[in-house]
Amino acid sequence: MPSLTVNGHPLAFHLDPQTPLLWALREAANLTGTKYGCGSGDCRACLVLVDGQALPSCQMSLAQAEGRNVTTIEGVSHDRSHPVQQAMMAEGAVQCGFCTPGLVMAGAALLASNANPSDADIKAAITGLCRCGVYPRLLRVIHRAARVMRGE
Repeated sequence: MPSLTVNGHPLAFHLDPQTPLLWALREAANLTGTKYGCGSGDCRACLVLVDGQALPSCQMSLAQAEGRNVTTIEGVSHDRSHPVQQAMMAEGAVQCGFCTPGLVMAGAALLASNANPSDADIKAAITGLCRCGVYPRLLRVIHRAARVMRGE
């Protein structure tokens, strides 16, 4: 029975250890903010933070997540107050919303490790696919969120 900490709460999953983390989160833990997109980790809609690192949950098994700290979009903030979430709204970077959780998770991970990222840093860290084309706004989103997090 794989056990891990999800959004600060210890959870034991009564599932096959080879179950993708994505499906354990969505189906067993009812944390449906993490989205299934491509199933190969390329679209990045399923990003979660695993020990602070943004990783595609469709490519990680429960066995690989055993004993680790996982943060989903629901755990980033309970009231959508994380600076990246707020900046996504302020900059009009939420369109259909399908990719939004993955983009927020990538941005949150980047800003946790780099308080003042360059445009190149942002482009390297946020590689999720957005069919609505919010890419030009993502630079503004991350720069705005970074300023808020730095207290500017």
